[in-house]
Amino acid sequence: MPKTVFITGASTGIGQAAAQLFEREGWNVAATMRSPEKAGDWTQRERILTLRLDVTEIASIRDAMAQATAKFGQIDVVVNNAGYGLIGPFEASTTEQVDRQLATNVVGLMNVTREILPHFRQHRSGVLINISSMAGRATFPLHSMYHATKFAVEGFSEALVYELEPLGIRVKLVEPGAIKTDFYDRSQDVMSKPGLTAYDTFVAKVLANVKKASLNAPGPEWVARTIYKAATDGSNKLRYPVNSAAILWANWLLPTRWFQAIIRREMTK
Repeated sequence: MPKTVFITGASTGIGQAAAQLFEREGWNVAATMRSPEKAGDWTQRERILTLRLDVTEIASIRDAMAQATAKFGQIDVVVNNAGYGLIGPFEASTTEQVDRQLATNVVGLMNVTREILPHFRQHRSGVLINISSMAGRATFPLHSMYHATKFAVEGFSEALVYELEPLGIRVKLVEPGAIKTDFYDRSQDVMSKPGLTAYDTFVAKVLANVKKASLNAPGPEWVARTIYKAATDGSNKLRYPVNSAAILWANWLLPTRWFQAIIRREMTK
C-alpha cells in the first residue's frame, strides 16, 4: 500500500518539487496550499490530492487533514514547508509585518504539528519534517525577522525529539542554503519606511548580493531530494543541510565576530 505525504506550501518552489518527487516515487501526496484553484497541471494526477490550507487557520488545517485521511487513510509524513521571507532593516518593520511573519513561519508550523500528532500517536509512527534554513543557525544582514522565525523552528524541532521519539515519531530539520525559488521575488516582503533613508546604501548592496547568490544557486529539486531522504532513511538523524554545510561549519568553527566580518564583507562589496 502506498505511503502518504502531507505537504504545506506546495504551490511553488520547494513544496511543489517535493510533491512531484514523492508522486514519482509512488507515494500518495496531499499537496496543500492557500489557493488550490491556481495550482498547475502537475496536480492533475491520480495520487495527488490538492487541498486548501492556510497555516494560520486551524479550521483549514483540520479540514485538509480530514480530507487527506478520508482519501488515503494513514498520513505517514508531514512536511511543514509553508513560509516566506521578511527582510530589510528592522527599524522599518510594522507590527503587522512582524505578526504575519511569526504567524506563518512559526505559529503556523506549530499549528500543523499540533494537529497531526494525535494521528501519528495513534499509529505509533510518523515523520515530521520541518523546513528550516541555514538562517536557523547562521545570520545574515537584513534578515533579522526571518532569522527569528527559523531559529525558533530549530529550537522547537530539537526539543520535540525528546517527547516524540519514544512514541515512534521522528522529527527532521531540512536546512537549505541559497536555492533558486521565488523566495527572493514573489514570496519576499521587504521592510521599508517612508522618510527612513539611513539604511538605503547598505540595503541596496546587500539585496544586490542576495539576488546574485540566488541566480547562481541550485534549484528546489535539490531540497526535494533531501526531504525525500529524510522521510525514508529510517534514521533518527535530526538535521539535513542542503547547499549550506560550508556556511554552517564556518559559523560553528569561527568566533562570532570573525564570521560576521566575513559575511559583512561578502554581502556589502
